[in-house]
Amino acid sequence: MKSGMRVVLLVAVVGLAAFAQPVPAPVPIVVELFTSEGCSSCPPADVVLSKLAKDQSIPGVQVIPLGMHVTYWDELGWKDPASLAQATERQQDYSRVFGADRVYTPQAIVDGREELVGSADAGVRQAVAKASRQPHARIALRTSVDGASLKAEATVTDVPPDVKEKLHAWMFVTEDGLSSVVKRGENGGRTLHHDAVVRLAAGASFTAEKILSFRVDLRPDWRREQMHAVMVLQGDSSRRIWGAAIAALR
Repeated sequence: MKSGMRVVLLVAVVGLAAFAQPVPAPVPIVVELFTSEGCSSCPPADVVLSKLAKDQSIPGVQVIPLGMHVTYWDELGWKDPASLAQATERQQDYSRVFGADRVYTPQAIVDGREELVGSADAGVRQAVAKASRQPHARIALRTSVDGASLKAEATVTDVPPDVKEKLHAWMFVTEDGLSSVVKRGENGGRTLHHDAVVRLAAGASFTAEKILSFRVDLRPDWRREQMHAVMVLQGDSSRRIWGAAIAALR
């Protein structure tokens, strides 16, 4: 009697396994926030970016945050210590797609496909969910640190067949957990907190190669345990992001 029960249970378990479906990997979606410590409207957007990165609460999605601190606020009362000329250039480049009047802070650009006010939490989440339904390449990213030198290597597979434009590969290095006591300007007297602050960017054309490799130097005051490398595969003309990956520095 007991032996028969074991057989029935085994058949039931095998039957359930046959119908089980593998859980798909989350789709990496890049959220870029163009921000500045000199802008009084930006701190709420900085909070939105940090929350998206830490909570990872959008089903089926891995949010990859990029805090792009622009330079054009630096002459208006307070120089943002994290401002980066490459961030300003990148936002200007997006204006070719979204329009010259769409250069402002705080601006969120989701996967290179949609732009909106960076403090609009619900809107950003909706844009992320929408972008995740589009086809994306797979990128496996590995990092290694040797002294002050970071090497990042990525293997790219499954580039969507409907990509009809030249692609560009970008590597960004970000740092979390930054704080700043603002002395002057619109945020004078406030202590501001930032995550995913882009410290540097490097780019290269992407042709048919499946492996991308970047080597960059890290400043000694950047905290390695708070840093990530982000690889992005982006369309030259549409500026759409066709694939992305993030990895902690190792």
